[in-house]
Amino acid sequence: MMMPKKYEGYAVGIDLGTTYSCVAVWHEQHGRVEIIHNDQGNRTTPSCVAFTDKQRLIGDAAKNQAATNPQNTIFDAKRLIGRKFSDDVVQKDINLWPFEVIDDENNKPIVVVQYKGQEKHLCAEEISSMVLTKMREIAEAYLESPVKNAVITVPAYFNDFQRKATIDAGAIAGLDVMRIMCEPTAAAVAYSLDKRTNCAGERNIFVFDLGGGTFDVSLVTIKDKVFQVKATAGNTHLGGEDFDNRMVNYFVEEFKRKKDVDISGNPRALRRLRTQCERAKRILSFSFDANIEVDALCEGIDFFLSITRAKFEEINMDLFDECMEIVGSCLTNANIDKSCIDDVVLVGGSSRIPKVQQLLGDFFMGKDLCKSINPDEAVAFGAAVQAALLSDGIKNAPNLVLIDVTPLSLGLEINHDCMKVVIPRNTTIPVKKTLNCQTTKDNQSTALIEVYEGERAIASENNLLGSFKLSGLSPALRGHPMCVCFSVDENGILTVSAKEVSTGIMNEIIITNYKERLSAAEIKELIQEADNYRAEDEKFQQMAKVKSALDFCVYKIESALKKQNINFKLSTPENKKINVAIRMAKKLLDENDLHEVDLLEDHLENLESMLEDITAKIEHFHGQKELCKNINPDEPVAFGAAAQAALLTEDIKNVPNLVLIDVTPLSLGFLFCPNPQHFTRLFVAAAKLCNVHDRQLHNRVTGNHHSSYWPPYKSSIPFSLKLIE
Repeated sequence: MMMPKKYEGYAVGIDLGTTYSCVAVWHEQHGRVEIIHNDQGNRTTPSCVAFTDKQRLIGDAAKNQAATNPQNTIFDAKRLIGRKFSDDVVQKDINLWPFEVIDDENNKPIVVVQYKGQEKHLCAEEISSMVLTKMREIAEAYLESPVKNAVITVPAYFNDFQRKATIDAGAIAGLDVMRIMCEPTAAAVAYSLDKRTNCAGERNIFVFDLGGGTFDVSLVTIKDKVFQVKATAGNTHLGGEDFDNRMVNYFVEEFKRKKDVDISGNPRALRRLRTQCERAKRILSFSFDANIEVDALCEGIDFFLSITRAKFEEINMDLFDECMEIVGSCLTNANIDKSCIDDVVLVGGSSRIPKVQQLLGDFFMGKDLCKSINPDEAVAFGAAVQAALLSDGIKNAPNLVLIDVTPLSLGLEINHDCMKVVIPRNTTIPVKKTLNCQTTKDNQSTALIEVYEGERAIASENNLLGSFKLSGLSPALRGHPMCVCFSVDENGILTVSAKEVSTGIMNEIIITNYKERLSAAEIKELIQEADNYRAEDEKFQQMAKVKSALDFCVYKIESALKKQNINFKLSTPENKKINVAIRMAKKLLDENDLHEVDLLEDHLENLESMLEDITAKIEHFHGQKELCKNINPDEPVAFGAAAQAALLTEDIKNVPNLVLIDVTPLSLGFLFCPNPQHFTRLFVAAAKLCNVHDRQLHNRVTGNHHSSYWPPYKSSIPFSLKLIE
């Protein structure tokens, strides 16, 4: 068996989700995985892309403007990737999406948007690559270094097309995809990484992954350092988005019934309603009811209605039941009883739904569900571990082995449209198997090899992955021998070859570019287009940055001019020159047309020079230092408190080796009164109690009393004081 390729440089794990994505990295110095926050301080980023007349938006910025720009805000791209336009699930989704989806000559779904006044056609791989680019940029901002390598996760039930399309998306985003990793496997790694040493013998973990758009379950067996997937099952079109759709449809009918207005054809109203439904769904995970309130939803009519948890469960019960059926089928495929499951791990945001947890607990006969990991971050966590294992030079990476399986059966068509399985589903990968075949006609010169994946006995009812011909066969009677070899690599990508036994004539196909798959030339073209998008984004951001600096510079000059006596220090020509420059700057800022960056930068440089002269005259100029932004501003206080807690706790071996020296926040003092009793009174925190400053407190002490302060404000602690009378 070949040793896996080792990659140099930083490598990250990316959970490319339907609704939200997450990126993580193995922190070699601390020996743990770090979930990386985005520029908004959030540890997950919406898988959303939007286009406006001026710029392209990705992530939080795209989602925040979705209600005002629904036709050009794209989400759920993962539900399109690797699919055909004619697929039933795609057609159902098109009826729910506010953006336009058309098909191309290869029956591939294409999203149509308006960008800078022009119509743009985007495939699912291109949209996903934009989300991956955003995740890469988030990682680069944290690591302060370029990132080229990544492990990207996909649902366990993704077929060959969808896996290859995800690799294409990574390539377009400028990433070298080290490995395609199944989401439940990654979650099992996240959950079990610290538990391997605590369990004796073999341990069976059942991963229940119900996300925003896909549902997967996997049975993972852990023994020593080996993580082996025994069986997997799922539905690549079942998740939180479907629960949202049910709620949206329910409230559309309620609005129609109560107000006699149909909003099903109003994209903006549907987008606003969907946002409220998403919020209500989350509230119902911890509350028994939630309110839907949208001002002026349609035709100026306000909409207000409450929904109970019971009603939410009622309209989605068939989907919940389908989840439990898939759980049962996974255990059946693995030939294992539910009583043999040691841990049931919840992954994915939709696994928080109380009814889902209740049904799952009942299925496993009241077993406690494991909720000790963040369901939104577990998959990225496991992917980061896999990335560390595949990277060169990481010394303290976890010592473990991951063994995955094929999600679907792979085979070829034989006589009369019959499916001949070569590699059964749930076969450990990588794998290579050979099937001996025969010609079906006398003097047959070519043989057509058609490759399918699926579980149906009828070949045409399964998914056709590709076909090729083995030509130049020797003239012979029917039954002339051939052999067909199926090979699946670590990413689940299939290669099929056929060979005539007698002559050694051979042909093969890598199932990567069949019909709707992107060709190498198309991928190269999309990479170039992604670079163009990036250049346009950088130009717009530079423009916005310069405009912001220009606006702030105008503000500082106007503020400086308001200071007393400054006009006496400026000559009349200087005053006139400054006022003209300010008016010109305001005109440039007010105009909507995009000026050349050079023009704005020249004007900014001129104003900054004027500001320096003004501030020099009033002796009010301060230099600026670069601010540190590589930590999440919402988390460092809790982070430091945890470090202090570790320092104060016994038996923690890898506690940070540091010493904390704090200071007194306020001065402490005493009041000495030279009266016959010769007593001393100690005032503790006098300034705080009197609500005055030190000097004010001193001034309040009158007569023969003498006040003294020791230690002074901001003295190091701990300290001791001994008074001698």
